Amino acid sequence: MDRLLQSVQIRINDKLYLKNPESSDLGKKIIEISIQMINEIGFENFTFKKLGAQIKSNESSIYRYFENKHKLLLYLTSWYWGWMEYQLVFATNSISNPKEKLLKSILIITREIKEDSSFSHINEVLLNKIVINEYSKSYTTKEVDTENKEGFYSIYKRLVGRLGEMVSLVDADYQYPTSLASTILENGLHQHFLKEHFPSLTDCNNQVTPTQFLTHLVFNTLNQKIDE
Repeated sequence: MDRLLQSVQIRINDKLYLKNPESSDLGKKIIEISIQMINEIGFENFTFKKLGAQIKSNESSIYRYFENKHKLLLYLTSWYWGWMEYQLVFATNSISNPKEKLLKSILIITREIKEDSSFSHINEVLLNKIVINEYSKSYTTKEVDTENKEGFYSIYKRLVGRLGEMVSLVDADYQYPTSLASTILENGLHQHFLKEHFPSLTDCNNQVTPTQFLTHLVFNTLNQKIDE
């Protein structure tokens, strides 16, 4: 899978940027350092002025790539979900058994992230932390419906669709495959957040992973035994 991913280019909605950051060294630097900074100081405290100081470039040069920091966050989270989708597709493509395929997909989506050397300017571990802590800020805005129509969340929605189809292959009579699929993605992030910040609100810890919890939840919901 690593060799295949080396040739992969994550395709992001071109309305999210003014100039493709993948097209230049400066653009890649903007992505690399913004991930580091947002992880370190949080999205609220992050500004293009601070980013410019870190990359030793004028603030105006960043605005040539992104209209504002909200669009940058949407770009980063879209990239993350696109990367996650490739991970899932490559890992499950050769699996024919529906239960095994769904089980593997839950693992891919909810496991602890390790850095992928295929994308040298993007630290997936830090980006995962940003998605866990900041992703909801990308869509809890007044503009969410307009942005949805523009296709800004299409990768995420496509990933939910893939999972929903896998749920239906395991149990064609289950009435809520899309709801269960979106629960896997959203609650996977939420359980990691609770584990880190509110451990008293979750049973996930150093011994019990969000993957174990969600695997149990999904297969019990579908009345399926994991080892069948």
